Amino acid sequence: MQETFTFRLQPAEAASNDIVHKYAARHLGIQPTAITGFQIRKHSIDARGRQTWIQLTITAFVNEPFHPTPPATIPLRNVSASPNKVVIVGAGPAGLFAAVKLIELGIQPIILERGKDVRARRRDLAQMNKEGIVNPESNYCFGEGGAGTYSDGKLYTRSNKRGDVNRILQLLVQFGADERILYEAHPHVGTNKLPQIITAIREAIIDCGGLFLFEQKVTGFLITDGIMKGVTTAKGDTFHGDAVILATGHSARDIFQLLHDNKILIEAKPFALGVRIEHPQQLIDQLQYHCPARGEFLPPASYSLVQQVDKRGVFSFCMCPGGIIAPAATQEGELVVNGWSPSKRNNPYANSGMVASVELSDP
Repeated sequence: MQETFTFRLQPAEAASNDIVHKYAARHLGIQPTAITGFQIRKHSIDARGRQTWIQLTITAFVNEPFHPTPPATIPLRNVSASPNKVVIVGAGPAGLFAAVKLIELGIQPIILERGKDVRARRRDLAQMNKEGIVNPESNYCFGEGGAGTYSDGKLYTRSNKRGDVNRILQLLVQFGADERILYEAHPHVGTNKLPQIITAIREAIIDCGGLFLFEQKVTGFLITDGIMKGVTTAKGDTFHGDAVILATGHSARDIFQLLHDNKILIEAKPFALGVRIEHPQQLIDQLQYHCPARGEFLPPASYSLVQQVDKRGVFSFCMCPGGIIAPAATQEGELVVNGWSPSKRNNPYANSGMVASVELSDP
């Protein structure tokens, strides 16, 4: 028999499998020996009161062999001989997951990335950090994995209109992410672990017969009867497909210009603009956990703030516990910053964007 239920423990208790085992038996009113094992389904922190609690949802296996459910694996087929092809412009998260979905459907993806692969990209990032020299085609925004590769790996959305979020988490685990992201309330991969995951996704796409080309900046669209069927690149190459997916992110402003030049409808939408602020992580821990120090059983604390000021929303964004602030310019003469955290979130400072909404009606 399997029983799934929710209860809460103090942080030190939740960190001990033996204590969780005993609490589960007490909750079910049975002897601990009757539980052969348990699997965590959800893990969250409740720091609203003076005492911080860990809330756990687990499935206990009672009087039956312990066979935890393994992470789902999404099968990928070989599409090298597929008559159907789709050109994907951009190898960020949108482009990579579009490619995986196409492979599932038996369609060959052709991925064109203006930047470099993860390994080569690191050299350009080091040059930016040490010398302030920006490579407009290889930086924190452009290159394999897009801005996502060096942007923390937060995997949380408040929206319930994003499709099957759990499927994305399963894919990330399939390509090397920690299984904890499947049950953490606010899952996080960490910038230091993302590059190898991104590389694994690329290798899987190639193994399945997809094409993956770097340093191929798209400079033109091939449109027939109102349908985009291909693109041209700065190297003079032409790529054809049954369709084109533009997964170019927000910094590829030349793509917006191409759309405009080809009389393809693009619409402005509201956005948020602001600054990034930094504070000692210990201060945030004290404020959020209501204690002098968080101790060894709680992670570095985060926060989320929102306020209406003169009928305009002001809110925190992309809060990075134990993180760093990084330069994110894509052109010389720009000052743009981003923030991220390593998987352990163990740097001494926290940072967060603090932004205000900019509406279409603003001058």
